[in-house]
Amino acid sequence: MKSLTTALGLVCLASMATAESHATDKPVLSVLTYDSFTSEWGPGPAVEAAFEATCGCDLQFVGAGDGAALLARVQLEGGQSDASVVLGLDTNLTAQAAATGLFASHGVTAPNALPVAFDDPLFVPFDWGWFAFVYETAKLPTPPRSFPELAASDLKIVIQDPRSSTPGLGLLMWVKAAYGDKAPELWADLADNIVTVTPGWSEAYGLFLEGEADMVLSYTTSPAYHLIAEEDAGKAAAAFDEGHYMQVEVAAKLASAPQPELADQFLAFIATDAFQSVIPTTNWMYPAYPTAETLPEGFEQMIAPQTSLLLSAEEAFALRTQALDEWRAALSR
Repeated sequence: MKSLTTALGLVCLASMATAESHATDKPVLSVLTYDSFTSEWGPGPAVEAAFEATCGCDLQFVGAGDGAALLARVQLEGGQSDASVVLGLDTNLTAQAAATGLFASHGVTAPNALPVAFDDPLFVPFDWGWFAFVYETAKLPTPPRSFPELAASDLKIVIQDPRSSTPGLGLLMWVKAAYGDKAPELWADLADNIVTVTPGWSEAYGLFLEGEADMVLSYTTSPAYHLIAEEDAGKAAAAFDEGHYMQVEVAAKLASAPQPELADQFLAFIATDAFQSVIPTTNWMYPAYPTAETLPEGFEQMIAPQTSLLLSAEEAFALRTQALDEWRAALSR
């Protein structure tokens, strides 16, 4: 009898605990993003803490590979996704993303600080930068100053797959914007410089740091990480005479969002100082909106391209298949 009474008491306590737990449960906002955003050194942890301090919710970032893989996952899941927000597409993908009909308008009206005009009803910019090839100054005192110089050299480079990575796709658009119909010839010349093609940015940059390549496709601001976080001034980005292609990264609400109000709140939060001030020293990009803080010391040492290249979202969408075919043909020889 004693054991039965004890058992009944434990059941009651468990029921009370469950009821109390349910009473204090917070709504969950799931944000699908690329892996490096969610890492302990990425923006995710600081953004999560800052947003949760205001939303009364549980913000959960879900990593899904690199940027271009996000759209593939959204298309695969359709309206069944658990995510309410997708963060990490860029303007090379927004026209394709909009065509799916899976995204909803955002209503964010804050003026951005981008160097190009940007006004899209579906996509909210959160940072931007220029693509560049990063190298070690001690090993490469005279870096190439153009794609043809790079192709004519015996330097080994690591790039990312444009089918899964936004930097990889950005490189295709960079070459296409700079060389147009001559892009296939450039890729043919550049093919023997490519050591490997990785699924995402993290893998490529890791191979570069391990000494597997002389240069890696990254950003003009990547050396700022080494300079500021590691006090290492030995990394630099090569300035190319053709100019550098820009990347504008965006976030958007899914039309099937389980938490549409929280999604709207999060998209508005992106434009605040609490989000934007985190970007320079975690994502190592430029903030998309004016912040109360200036850029950290060290950013002024980064190269500033004389020419900025950027295809419109529609142009990038229209050229993507052709650019991919040219790239594949060159690398398959």
